[in-house]
Order: sequence, then C-alpha cells, then structure tokens
Amino acid sequence: MPSLPTHLFTAVDHVGVAVPDLDAAIDFYQATFGMRLTHRETNDEQGVHEAMLRAGSEDGTQIQLLAPASPESAIARFLDRSGPGVQQVAYRVVDIEAVSATLRDRGMRLLYDEPRRGTAGSSVNFVHPKDAGGVLVELVQPAG
Repeated sequence: MPSLPTHLFTAVDHVGVAVPDLDAAIDFYQATFGMRLTHRETNDEQGVHEAMLRAGSEDGTQIQLLAPASPESAIARFLDRSGPGVQQVAYRVVDIEAVSATLRDRGMRLLYDEPRRGTAGSSVNFVHPKDAGGVLVELVQPAG
C-alpha cells in the first residue's frame, strides 16, 4: 500500500443534495443559480436518479442532486426522515483502497467492505456519519 500524506483528500468533489423531484431540482439550480448540468444517470445499485451540476470552472466543486429511484432507497428514507437538503459531502481521493484502509486504522467505520460504483464510473465508499460528526462523508476516486 502506498504511503499517504496526513491529508487524504485532494479536493471537495461535490456536495450531495437529496431532492424529491430531480427534473424540478435541475431546473431550479440552472434557472436560479446559473449552474450547468454536466452529467445525469440512474445508479440502480444505489437506488438513485442523480445529476451533477457545476458552477464556474471545469475542475471546480459540483452539486450532486439525488432523487430516489424507489421508495426503499437510502435517499427515499433520508427524504422521509429529514426532508430535502444536504445529504453528504464528498471528497476526492487518489487511491480509495489506501484511504479506506487508513481511515479504518484511524477508527472510522466505512459503509462498504469494498468500494462500489459511483457517478460516471467512479469508485465510492462512505464514512459512517456517527464517526464523522454527524456528516455522511463520501470518498470518491474518479474513473480513469
């Protein structure tokens, strides 16, 4: 395993926002904030319809809008419990396996034993919110 610096993240990748209606949320973010839709997909494994929107430069932080693909999905449960709003903060990493191992060594619980497929073919895992001050922290290793 490569040695990692004390700072494990290279950037804030995106902020995930739970929404009940993806199309309405996309329209709102574009019309109100002038954000640009950069990617849209359904992730059946995660049970979400999602869209990535960007403001400003091509390498800047994005907003990820997440709508439930089924009433049983984690996003549907989040919306039932908390209503629409910020659901997670995602940090970009270079080596998700190494970062996951380091975080486990530091006492963090991760939701998955192995990374899963995320947006646009990325690899993702999540730090349990109870171990991260109440924040669901997503680790994202972009595809390629």
